[in-house]
Amino acid sequence: MHPELVSVQDVPTADGVVEYATVFVPDGTLGYFVSRLQQYAETAEQDKPRHGNLVDRIRAIGLATIETLWTDPPDAFPEPSAMVWWEVWLRRRDGNEVGRFQEFAQRTGVRLGSRTLGFSERTVILAQATAEQLVGALGVLDDLAELRRPHELAQIVALESAVEQAEWVDQLARRMQPADADAPSICVLDTGVHRAHPLLAGSLDQADCHACDPTWGPHDHGGHGTEMAGLALYGDLGKALLASGQIRLGHRLESVKLAPPPPASNPPELYGAVTATATSLAEITAPQRRRAFSLAITANDTDAGPGVSSEIMVGQPTSWSAAIDALAAGRAIATDQDGLVFLDDADSDAHRLFVVSAGNVSSANFQDDHLQRSDLEAVQDPAQAWNALTVGAYTQMDSLSAASSHWADWTPLAVRGELSPHSRTSVACHSTWPVKPDVVLEGGNVARSPAGTSFDTPEELQLLTTKAPLTNSRLLTVTCATSAATAQASHLAASIMADYPSLWPETVRALIVHSAEWTDAMRKHVDQTTSKVDLRAVHRRYGMGVPDLGRATRSANDALTLIAQETIHPFHDGTMREMHLHDLPWPADILADLGHTTVRMRVTLSYFIEPNPGRRGWKRRYSYASHILRFDVRRATESTTDFRKRVNDRALDGEEKRPVSAADTGRWTLGPTLRTPGSLHADIWEGTAVDLANRGVLAVYPVTGWWKDSKNCDRSNLGVRYALVVSIETPDQDVDIWTPVAQQVGVTVPIEISSA
Repeated sequence: MHPELVSVQDVPTADGVVEYATVFVPDGTLGYFVSRLQQYAETAEQDKPRHGNLVDRIRAIGLATIETLWTDPPDAFPEPSAMVWWEVWLRRRDGNEVGRFQEFAQRTGVRLGSRTLGFSERTVILAQATAEQLVGALGVLDDLAELRRPHELAQIVALESAVEQAEWVDQLARRMQPADADAPSICVLDTGVHRAHPLLAGSLDQADCHACDPTWGPHDHGGHGTEMAGLALYGDLGKALLASGQIRLGHRLESVKLAPPPPASNPPELYGAVTATATSLAEITAPQRRRAFSLAITANDTDAGPGVSSEIMVGQPTSWSAAIDALAAGRAIATDQDGLVFLDDADSDAHRLFVVSAGNVSSANFQDDHLQRSDLEAVQDPAQAWNALTVGAYTQMDSLSAASSHWADWTPLAVRGELSPHSRTSVACHSTWPVKPDVVLEGGNVARSPAGTSFDTPEELQLLTTKAPLTNSRLLTVTCATSAATAQASHLAASIMADYPSLWPETVRALIVHSAEWTDAMRKHVDQTTSKVDLRAVHRRYGMGVPDLGRATRSANDALTLIAQETIHPFHDGTMREMHLHDLPWPADILADLGHTTVRMRVTLSYFIEPNPGRRGWKRRYSYASHILRFDVRRATESTTDFRKRVNDRALDGEEKRPVSAADTGRWTLGPTLRTPGSLHADIWEGTAVDLANRGVLAVYPVTGWWKDSKNCDRSNLGVRYALVVSIETPDQDVDIWTPVAQQVGVTVPIEISSA
């Protein structure tokens, strides 16, 4: 089969009309075709250029040919002169394709990775080169099947020798610039961190390494803490290794050893107290530092502790989760057999952000229907904490090579974009308790044996990270599951803190959740739900989806995000005291011009509750949380006065009975029932632009809580903080919604405070 001319187009340019030809080139004949074009170009000035009957007036080829092999998004193709790492996929032809490419690399100065991966019809090798260098690969074009950004880095580098890994590490260490001493930090609460690691030492001072018991020592005794530190500091360590320029880090690390070296262990009833000790150690050392606490350790399902029934482990508070709620709310605490003891008054400036893992499905329980298994296994303590950002795992890793005979014919369990088989959920929890996880990040995949009798985690289905050299001198390893996802989420949190120093912990949590999107695989389940019961289960499996730093820190051209940080006084003498009406500065005229075009409005409300100190009564959410807030948006046909009356009626009824009012329009994805559990509420409204133009008032109001019922303990007079994030998304077209809003907003979004 030979190359075939498909079409020829005349395209006007500044230099005149240029002919563009589209040619179909069958697999394995690209080199044949390009060589003839090259010969034509070299003899074009002769009377009879070679192969003139094939094509005429062609002078230069090469880079465009390389670009056609690029399978990632076109806008991600590197600049022609940029020295970057490529994932080169070679077509298996005669067994000599790797050798030919190595000869080309040696001749042109291209650096290659020392290992290859073998698939059924392809061989993958890493190459560091410019696109211009790859243009010279005419001799091996028939071998080139695809060019990609490196996706298969983890298993390639993880299997390298200690010497080769050290070269990778040294190359990154020389390009890496640590953050300043006053930068925000991620405090890793784990097994300690190996701070001498070349990729961590510049970002982790000796003074910031602690242990809850000084006799344990701050070193990493198990390796888990160092693995988490690498992901927390770099986010995607593989991407950092493959980058070509200088890397300026935006945050630092702290480490507190939360768990003692084996065989010792912390008694379950002291988990909360140990966590409180860990937070104080970091804060005493650097009291002014902004930080996120990253906790990727969870309790076993049997670790309920004295006097705590196993039922509590299914979404209800425990002494550990309550301790995290209290610490997040700014309280100093101690714990005893009756619950919490508040040691001081809450300080809003002392609020803390905890990023907590959802917990993992036991490897003994992996099964083909991994979603069913994840739905049956509830999040582990303390992931049910109301005030924590709880992180589950999903995966984009769905390819398994034949590089090792051990994995021959094994297949990945989860499809791309689906929940990781490692991840637990809150599907089995009662609907009154918080939706957990809040978001999901990459946690790797699981491989299934051909017979379906065994499951395992090959390197290429895990994430690359830093390693404590406990058993050998290698400096890099792989990790997976919700621990890895949690470390990456803490990286997001610290990155937001670095970009926006004035944001509260409540706001950072809100932005992460607000930026989350369901993948196509997740969205399929959302779209297929036929009842609120089904939708509730899907929501409690994925949370709000996968967050994105770009969406969290800036508005895209087709989206506008408004952020409000406010303080509300919920109750007075057992009755509702305040509600806030936010007058949102929508560009109403621009939205009205879009008419019936479909637009989306996303709303996220985040606040920290104070847990009821006494353990008695924790079976009811209204007796556990100090206060519960809600949000609502004015309807298109509703006046602000009628909206205020409707919200007042709802605020007086914590059971969410809907009063008779103007009919709602558009569609909320979750609705007022499914979005209300916990202290983090997010939902997405979809409707017409002209409808949204008339919905520019949003209310935040209290409904109930133990402060309302315990007048002597009510701390409403001090005020409670909340963060509100609202965004509108218009179709991807030339619509400027930024400028008119900027002109209206000025400094703040006006709010009206009225008694409920």
